Amino acid sequence: MSNNTNLPSARLGWTIWGLAAAFYLYAFFQRVAPGVMTAELSADFGLSASALGNLSAFYFYSYVAMQIPTGILADIWGPRRLLTAGAMLASIGSLLFALSEGFVFAAAGRLLIGASVSVAFICMLKLANHWLNPKQFALASGMALVTGIVGAVFAGVPLHLLVESYGWRTVMAYASLLPVIIGIAIWLMVRDDPVEKGFKSFVNHEPQIVERPFAHAMSGLKEVMLYRNTWLLAIVPGGVVGSILSFAGLWGVPFLTTHHGLSISDAAATCSAMLIIWAVGGPIFGMLSDRSGQQKRLYILGCAVVSLCWGLVVFLPQMPVSILIAVLMAAGFFSGCMVLGFAYAKNSVPPRLAGTVSGVVNMGVMMGPMILQPAVGWMLDKNWSGEVAGGVKYYSLSAYQYGFFLMALWAVISFILIVFTRENTRQG
Repeated sequence: MSNNTNLPSARLGWTIWGLAAAFYLYAFFQRVAPGVMTAELSADFGLSASALGNLSAFYFYSYVAMQIPTGILADIWGPRRLLTAGAMLASIGSLLFALSEGFVFAAAGRLLIGASVSVAFICMLKLANHWLNPKQFALASGMALVTGIVGAVFAGVPLHLLVESYGWRTVMAYASLLPVIIGIAIWLMVRDDPVEKGFKSFVNHEPQIVERPFAHAMSGLKEVMLYRNTWLLAIVPGGVVGSILSFAGLWGVPFLTTHHGLSISDAAATCSAMLIIWAVGGPIFGMLSDRSGQQKRLYILGCAVVSLCWGLVVFLPQMPVSILIAVLMAAGFFSGCMVLGFAYAKNSVPPRLAGTVSGVVNMGVMMGPMILQPAVGWMLDKNWSGEVAGGVKYYSLSAYQYGFFLMALWAVISFILIVFTRENTRQG
């Protein structure tokens, strides 16, 4: 037997974490990829805006549904098995989406992609807990968002250029090979705990077997839902994240090209920049919170500015492009306030429920784009004037105003609700 008295090196720990992060990068790539393929998908499948929004949102339907089961499966199977299985299923889903000839199979592909990649984030954090020094856990958590945004950037201008040159089906088919490569690398190199490679673990191993894990998880879920902050902190990020991912991840490119004269490449670059500055804003809000201890006030500030920005987009739709882009960048940066919700929520419940409440908040985060992407599309269709351009429905500026109003409305609701949260309390 190996003498497991030495801790693993930082390089090895970050390599293990990095392989899981590579899968999360792919997850984010698939999350926003439809945003630069709206015209192609609409034309190939004959989709209305609401149908296109639903097609994109099928990713989120299964992603949200898998959040609690993923946490349980990560404990039962371990990150290595779960990540490998998820990567292989993601490849199948991606290929199904690329080869689909109709909406049903395309939606099934998106549904399978969302379910399979939903394991990446939780497994990434679990591996960080076992393989990295506890002092580096916060850094790993922050880097997770940065890694995801890198995937989103690849789904911007680079994806658009590839789709323009080779067609979306070919590009998506080749993209289905990436999770296979990642999955094989994970299976060969990743282990759930340093002990399996002969090192000492960063966590204390106490044998604790939870009988009926799903029932145990449901009991914890029922308990955290008794706390008012749980409900509020689950709804609030939906308006923040839902708005930015609905715009930058789906409707921003057609809006900017149709009504503000940007090329598809420039519009995609703008949306990618929003996501990048969002990734920058998250760690900055976290750092300010750590230094000041003012989670609630910073969250209120962020929600207030996000609400103002989307309100300007809705009610001043003909502002100069330079000002519009500045407003969009501000919306992206201040959307970073949503990272405060996880620490805020953990401080609102007993420590033993910290993991469960984090899962609930993460479900709320993803419910935002899950609801808003198709809702904006539904509003576009409802206000469609009947115009068609290049075989694709043309939506007027007022139609986009109505659609984006839903984003602004949820952002305002988020601002109002965060005011009513209770700071540093564990009372229901």
